[in-house]
Amino acid sequence: MAHQLAFAPGTVVVDHRGYNDYRLFAEWTKTGVFFVTRLKANAQFEVVEEREPPQPRRILKDQAIRLTGTGAQEKCPYRLRRIEAVREDTGDILVFLTHHHDLGASTIAAVYKDRWQIELFFKALKQNLKIKTFIGTSAHAVKTQIWTALIAMLLLR
Repeated sequence: MAHQLAFAPGTVVVDHRGYNDYRLFAEWTKTGVFFVTRLKANAQFEVVEEREPPQPRRILKDQAIRLTGTGAQEKCPYRLRRIEAVREDTGDILVFLTHHHDLGASTIAAVYKDRWQIELFFKALKQNLKIKTFIGTSAHAVKTQIWTALIAMLLLR
């Protein structure tokens, strides 16, 4: 489904690492669409540049990488960015993947963190209004259904 979506150049797409698709990342890169995701633990890559992580923020590494796994370079031949950050609440290390080389490493980590608020919003919609799927999938249909759900949630409270 993600291959069918069109985004304007400059858009930042934040997705779950379960959706890692190197061909899709390459397509977005070609069209000027940025992505931020978590890098899978088994991803193979080589570091081509080490950047100095910002201090005192919770960034451990900021690296430019090239994918080296079987077929990965052919699917996504672009130079990507790998960022290691420490999660404030648990101390876990999270590894992010993007091709946005201009934003600060802590900004990339914050963009991914903000994704969780969207997850919580949709969880609330599903739980409070018993929405299992969207009736329509066009941008207009989804927006209409979300606005309708928000109004219903406000009326029910």
